[in-house]
Order: sequence, then structure tokens, then C-alpha cells
Amino acid sequence: MHDHSEMDLMLRGYGLTTAKILYHFPDHPHLLQSYIWQDYDIAPKFPVLIRFIEFWKTRLDGPLHSVTYTHQKLIAPNEWRKVDGEFVLH
Repeated sequence: MHDHSEMDLMLRGYGLTTAKILYHFPDHPHLLQSYIWQDYDIAPKFPVLIRFIEFWKTRLDGPLHSVTYTHQKLIAPNEWRKVDGEFVLH
């Protein structure tokens, strides 16, 4: 996904997704640590976030406690229109 510009992703329907991940310390399972993750993703299936969570579960030692997320579309295709014109000052 990082091959595309942010504007291209937004025009394709992606929005900014932020997740707060709570996980257990591997050596002290009674302690929780937080991690903030942020990337462009597409609602409602969130394939980028799901891929990151799967990576976490298979590759990292800290077991997940919970994941909360928020998603905001920054621009929609219908909010963008082509305008032909030019203003010349001086």
C-alpha cells in the first residue's frame, strides 16, 4: 500500500485508522502496555489493521489484551472536482 500517495489512497476510499493496542508483557503477564498504531485503511473490513494484528499474534511475544480503533475518511471522491480556470493577479 505504501506505493501510493496519501491523496491517491484517500480518493480510493481509504481513511486514517488509529488503533490503541493493549498487550501483556511477556515476562510479567499481569502488566499491560499500550501501543498506538496508525495507517490508511478502508472501512468496514479494515484489511491493513487485520494484517497488522495477525503479524502481531504470530511474530511478537506480547499477547494482545484488547484493540480499540477509530477511523476517519479525510476526503471522499465526491468532495473532489476538477475545475478549469485561472486567476491572474498583477
